[in-house]
Amino acid sequence: MDENRIDGVTFAGSERFYLHYNFPPFSTGEARPIRGTSRREIGHGNLAQRALKMMIPDENPYVTRVVSDILESNGSSSMATVCAGTLALMDAGIKLKKPVSGIAMGLITEGGDSNKFAVLSDILGDEDHLGDMDFKVTGTKDGITACQMDIKVNGLSYEILEQALLQAKAGREHIMNVMMETMDAPRTQLKPNAPKIEIVEVGKEFIGGIIGPGGSIIQKMQAETGTTITIEEVDEIGIVEILGHDYDGIEEAKRRIAQLTFKPVVGEEYEGKVVTIQPYGAFIEIGPKTQGLLHISEIEWRRLDKVEEVLEEGQTIRVKLLDMDRQGKMKLSRKVLLPRPPRPEKNDEE
Repeated sequence: MDENRIDGVTFAGSERFYLHYNFPPFSTGEARPIRGTSRREIGHGNLAQRALKMMIPDENPYVTRVVSDILESNGSSSMATVCAGTLALMDAGIKLKKPVSGIAMGLITEGGDSNKFAVLSDILGDEDHLGDMDFKVTGTKDGITACQMDIKVNGLSYEILEQALLQAKAGREHIMNVMMETMDAPRTQLKPNAPKIEIVEVGKEFIGGIIGPGGSIIQKMQAETGTTITIEEVDEIGIVEILGHDYDGIEEAKRRIAQLTFKPVVGEEYEGKVVTIQPYGAFIEIGPKTQGLLHISEIEWRRLDKVEEVLEEGQTIRVKLLDMDRQGKMKLSRKVLLPRPPRPEKNDEE
């Protein structure tokens, strides 16, 4: 429910991973009021977000927000955001596909002569201000995930660009090695204060039953289990997300949803309760308000004179659903789950 909603000129929708980059005046030694997000914050934040976004696994169920507060700027704070963002995500337990590092490259030329140049690694503020290029490169050990270049010269030769990329690769790998000394893999478990999410898929026809009139059923379920439940329809399937800090509450919500969406499947086995016994068999409740007939001939392999020889009301047994007609009447069997006794051998004289 915390996804970032976007309503732009060319795109309207939402994103489940986003990054906020804050660049307060004190980070550069200035004393001035903060009057809103600056153009620099938007640009640097967008670069860092692009660098990390593709490394978030597709199966990650969380809305993930990274916030980078820059305390001091003397170098590339956006590349520091990428490196710190990688470590923060791994520390939080997000299973990144691969860790990402970044570095800012600079360029000094003599009198605008591109034949006399020096490519600088990890440039400082003065090198950025006085130099001819600010080339930021981020990536994993296998390739680049994002880059951004500002130049103050008319163009770059192939030789300069090649050297800058190779030098950036060596710098990224060095920074990555230092990062891996601190944390070389995502945590196997989420932090204790992180909310737990369980995802349940249900049929489209059950969505209304889970929500209830005016949302009454889902609101009651959330209040009594201490969870937050959201439902989204995707390709004719209802995706139910159950979020909470209490594992027992999540399990209770899952149980209630399972009751509301129970749909028997022919061939499946169920734990059922004997509700009623009749001379011809017993009615077994295998789900909420769902009963099927267990005929006397399907209780055991041997012939029974009375159902009560084996079953009694209130007893829990395991049965298999053999068939279900168009009216929903179910044919259950218990004996197919029991070992079949060997047939008596025929006597030679017979």
